[in-house]
Amino acid sequence: MTNDDTAGRLTTAPLGTGGPEVGVQGLGCMGMSFAYGPTDADEARATLERALELGVTLYDTADAYADGENERFLSPFFRAHRDEVVVATKFALAIPPDDPTRRIIRNDAPYIRQAVEASLKRLDLDVIDLYYMHRRDVNVPLEESVGVMAELVREGKVKQLGLSEVTGPELRAAQAVHPIAALQSEWSLFSRDIEAGVVPVARELGVTLVPYSPLGRGFLTGSFTDADQELTADDYRRTQPRFTGTNASANAALLAPIRTVAEAHGASVGQIAMAWVQQQATVHNLPVVPIPGTRRRSRVEENTAATRIVLGEKDLALLEPIAAQVTGARYADMTFTSAGRETL
Repeated sequence: MTNDDTAGRLTTAPLGTGGPEVGVQGLGCMGMSFAYGPTDADEARATLERALELGVTLYDTADAYADGENERFLSPFFRAHRDEVVVATKFALAIPPDDPTRRIIRNDAPYIRQAVEASLKRLDLDVIDLYYMHRRDVNVPLEESVGVMAELVREGKVKQLGLSEVTGPELRAAQAVHPIAALQSEWSLFSRDIEAGVVPVARELGVTLVPYSPLGRGFLTGSFTDADQELTADDYRRTQPRFTGTNASANAALLAPIRTVAEAHGASVGQIAMAWVQQQATVHNLPVVPIPGTRRRSRVEENTAATRIVLGEKDLALLEPIAAQVTGARYADMTFTSAGRETL
């Protein structure tokens, strides 16, 4: 299945209660200049333009991506289409001065203010549409951090607030300080942890779910089966346990039922994985705007076409057991996620 302009643009979904309507699928822009090996910059720019043609309006970046270079790379596109796009960026992953190879989490007020000014400068924008706390520092009261973020809204530097990798209770506590428009967490056929606690709270509070890595960082497309053997030395996925060694071979076998469903729909494996995430909006009755990352026009066409695939009960039944069989953690260091706080 491929996308074509005659099929029309993406449908839309609200970004938070009372927020703007955005394309029901966004675009993760990290890989255009960070984490996934060499990039063809011209093709990446063409991908941004093609995504907009297809109705993608939410574009996601972060100050941590290539130490701000991703924001700089995206800036000309954002400025050229300022009235057509919703710009999302994030703060919280800082570089300690004594070790530039590390990242630490900072949610303190001085850092937040420093970070937003730096992002605005790199993006060359007057206001950020959606500003996320990328990760939570549990040593800083959440109410304090969100309080500073709320001040940025009142000062006109930020329009809406988002959180990433937080628990249901943390989302509720943040919402008590200021409306949260979006929650970004990993959600895919391989990663379904958020369904137990986070999704019900988001639905109750009117928060839009923005799944990152809905294609399992490309693994769910079948584009690679072993990161160590197939990806370049500078590819971040070589550090993730799910994609290397015996975990990789075990997890690759889990794509079999996805292939079965794909054949029945005349679709690619990746499109079925993408359609499953999109369909969670109906399953859980809340807005879901996944942000698959790509830097190629053909992939953004393939991904957006998946929004037109409707999976039936038999399809969903085949796909249901996959997540429980996945081996390996999402990250080598899971302290950078909400996983350890889910039961607190």
